[in-house]
Amino acid sequence: MIKITAKTLSDLEFPTVCQQVSQFTVTAPGKEKALEIVPFPSYDKTLFSLHQTNEYVSSYQQESRIPNHGFDAIDQEIKYLGIEDTMLEAAGLRKISAISESANTQIKFFEKYSELYPTLHKTTSEIEYTPIIIEKINRVIDRFGEVKDDASPLLQEIRRKINKVKGQINSSFGSALTHYNNLGYLDDIRETVVENIRVLAVSAMHRRKVKGGILGNSKTGSIVYIQPEATYIYTRELNNLEYEEKEEIKRILKELTNFIRPFRPLLKEYQELLSDIDVIAAKAKYAMDMNAVLPKVSRERELEMIDAYHPLLLLSNRRKKEKTFPQTIELNKEKRIIVISGPNAGGKSITLKTIGLLQLMLQSGMLIPVHEYSRVCLFNKILTDIGDNQSIENHLSTYSYRLKNMNYFLRKCDDKTLFLIDEFGTGSDPELGGALAETFLEVFYEKESFGILTTHYANLKMLANELPNMVNANMLFDARTLEPLYKLHMGEAGSSFTFEVAQKNGIPYSLINRSKKKVERGKIRFDKSIADLQKERSKLQKTTTSLQNKEQKTESEKKKLEETNLRIRQKLEDFQELYDSNQRLIYLGNKINDISEKYFNNKRKKELIGEFMKIVEMENSRRKKVTVKEKKVEKAKEKKVLQEAEKKVEEIRKKKKVKQEEQKKEELAKPKPVLNVGDRVRMQDGKAVGSIDSIEKGNAKVNYGIFTTSVSVDQLELVQRKK
Repeated sequence: MIKITAKTLSDLEFPTVCQQVSQFTVTAPGKEKALEIVPFPSYDKTLFSLHQTNEYVSSYQQESRIPNHGFDAIDQEIKYLGIEDTMLEAAGLRKISAISESANTQIKFFEKYSELYPTLHKTTSEIEYTPIIIEKINRVIDRFGEVKDDASPLLQEIRRKINKVKGQINSSFGSALTHYNNLGYLDDIRETVVENIRVLAVSAMHRRKVKGGILGNSKTGSIVYIQPEATYIYTRELNNLEYEEKEEIKRILKELTNFIRPFRPLLKEYQELLSDIDVIAAKAKYAMDMNAVLPKVSRERELEMIDAYHPLLLLSNRRKKEKTFPQTIELNKEKRIIVISGPNAGGKSITLKTIGLLQLMLQSGMLIPVHEYSRVCLFNKILTDIGDNQSIENHLSTYSYRLKNMNYFLRKCDDKTLFLIDEFGTGSDPELGGALAETFLEVFYEKESFGILTTHYANLKMLANELPNMVNANMLFDARTLEPLYKLHMGEAGSSFTFEVAQKNGIPYSLINRSKKKVERGKIRFDKSIADLQKERSKLQKTTTSLQNKEQKTESEKKKLEETNLRIRQKLEDFQELYDSNQRLIYLGNKINDISEKYFNNKRKKELIGEFMKIVEMENSRRKKVTVKEKKVEKAKEKKVLQEAEKKVEEIRKKKKVKQEEQKKEELAKPKPVLNVGDRVRMQDGKAVGSIDSIEKGNAKVNYGIFTTSVSVDQLELVQRKK
C-alpha cells in the first residue's frame, strides 16, 4: 500500500505542480480534481494512470484525434433529480443533454479506436452508452435552451393563438394611431412604451375623446398615455394565453424531468468520466509543455533518472529565457544511499528536490521531464526533511523539530522507502550532531532504505566511503573561479571550499590562517585532499576532453587519407591497364610492319598469310571463348546499362527543363524595371549592348553605334542605368 504524507507533498512543492496542471483543464470539476491530485495507493493504479496520460499525449501525433470533452457542471441538476417531484428548468435539461452527448461521443470514440488507446478504452467501456436521454431532451428543447413549439399539441396550439393575438394587437394599435393622429389628438411623439405596453401619446386637452385605459402621463402633464380600447381587449386575451403557455411548459418540463430522474446515477458517472478525462488531458498538455516522457517503470528496486529536470525550475527558466541544468542520478541495490556534499549554491538541494518531485509526479500518473531511457520504481513511502522546519505552534527549535522528524523516519523506514534529507545533522553542535546523524544514517542503511542526503559533515562523507552500498557525490565547481557547474559527480565527496570561498570574498589571508590553526589539522588535511582531488579531476576532465577532440580530429584525417589513397590506387590501376593495352597495340603494330616489309622484299604471299595467321591465333588464344547464349546475356546487360544511362540522362534533362521553367516563371514574376532614355540595354538572349535614344508607344529606338533599330520595350533587358 503506497502512502505519501501531506508534509512530503508540501516539502517538494507538489501542490504547485497540481496548480500548474489545473491551468490546462477546461471544466470546473476537472480543475477541482486537478488541484486534489495525490499519488495513487497501488502499483497497478499508478501504471494504469501513466498509460492513460501517455496515450492521450500520443493522440496528438495520430490522425484520429480525441474528441472535445468539455461540459458545464450539472451538480445542481443531479441534486434536484434526487428530490422527488422537483422540476428542472429548460437550461438545466439542455446541460444534461450536452453532457450525455459528450460522454457518449467519448465512449463511442474509444470503442472504435480501442487498439490505439487500450487504457482509455477500458476507462470509458465501464460506463453505459445510451442516446435515449439526448433524443428525449432534443425532442422537447432546442439548442438555445427553449421549449420547442411542437413539444406538445396543446403548446403548439397556444403559441399559434399567441402569435395571432400579437398580430391583432399590432393591427388594432396601428388603426387607432392612424385614426387619432388624423383627428389631431396626438402629441408630436405620437406613441411610446409604458410598462412594456405600446400607448398613444395623447394631448391632455383631448384625453376624453380617446377611448381606452390611461396608463400614465408626462412630468409636465401635457401628455396622457392611453392604451386603445381594442388593443386593451386583445392584451388581456394575450395575458391569458401566456399564462396557459407557462402552465403547459411546466407540465412538459415536469414530465421530462420525471423521465430523466431514473438516469441520475448514470449522469453522475458521465460527469465523473468527463472530469477524469479532463484531468488526463491536462496532465498530457502539461507533459508536452515540458517535453516529458514515460520512463521504464520497473518492479525491481532501481531508480535511474537520466537528464532529469526540476519541472518548476524548467518552466520558470524557460519564461526567463535562462538555461536549466539537468541531473543524472542512479539508485539500486548496490548503491542505495547517496551522500551529496560540496559548497552551498552549487545545486545540492535542487538535485534532491528534483528526484523527489519527479518521483511524486510519476506516482500521481504524470509523465516526467527525463531521458526516455530512464528507469524508475515505485516507493511505498517517500520521507522528506527539507528546509528550516521551526515549529512555532509547538515551540520547537529547528533541531528539536528535526530530531522529532528523524524519530518518525526511524519508525517508518523500510526497504520500500525513499528518504530525502537536506543539510543532514545541522542545527546542533557539529561534533555531537554529526555523531548522531551518523548513527541515524547507519540505521537507515541497515533497514535497506533508498535515500539521498546533502551534508557538510566530514564523518558522513567518510561513512559513505566505508560502507559498500553507500556512495559519495558532489556538485562540480570550477576549481579556479569557484563558480558552480550545476553537475552532479558520483563516487567522490565534495569539499566545502570554506577557506577558498572566504578568500575569494575578500577575507584577509591572515584571518583565514588564524582560522585554520583553530581547526584540527587532520580535518583541514582531509578537506584539502578532497579539494585537491576535485581540482585534479577538473584538470583531468579538461585533458580528457582535449584528447577526445584530438582523437576525433585524427580519426577524421585518417579517413580522408584512406579515401585519397584509394583514389590514387584506382588511378594507378587504370593507368597500368592503359599502359599494358598501348604496349600490346605497339607490339602488334611492329609485328605487322615487319611482315609487311618482308613481303615487300620477297613478294611471298603464302609466307605473309602464315605469319599473319600466327599473330591472329596468338591474340585469339588470350581471348575467352564466349557462347552465343553468353553473348546474348552480355548484350542484354549492355543494353540494360545503356537504357538505364539513357533514363538517367532523360531524368536530368527533365529536371533541367523544370528548373529552367521555374527560373523563367521567377523572372516573369519579378517586377520588370522601367526603361528610360539613355539606359544601356540589350535584346533578351542577345549579346550586343546599345543605348536608348527615345521611347515612343512601347517601342524604343536603340543605338548600337554602327546602326540604330526600333525594338519593343518588352523585348529589352536593362544592362546599366544612365549615369
